[in-house]
Amino acid sequence: MASAYIEERAIELAHYVIENKSTVREAAKKFYISKSTVHKDIVERLQRFDRNLYLDVKRVLDANKAERHLRGGIATRKKYRGE
Repeated sequence: MASAYIEERAIELAHYVIENKSTVREAAKKFYISKSTVHKDIVERLQRFDRNLYLDVKRVLDANKAERHLRGGIATRKKYRGE
């Protein structure tokens, strides 16, 4: 029973990340769960039961990883400009 819930949650998280091109942090906030739970669901658990969905969500996560230094710079700039 718990396994079915976790599988369903992982699929729902993956669809959310893909549709919104969101980060793990944004998905965690949306679903009220920790970032580590989101990451474990969509990177480890999803890979076991839906390989194609995993590959789709991995593309989004890889793009986010490649862009994260840019988002960090923007956040720092806003912080020091008082925005």
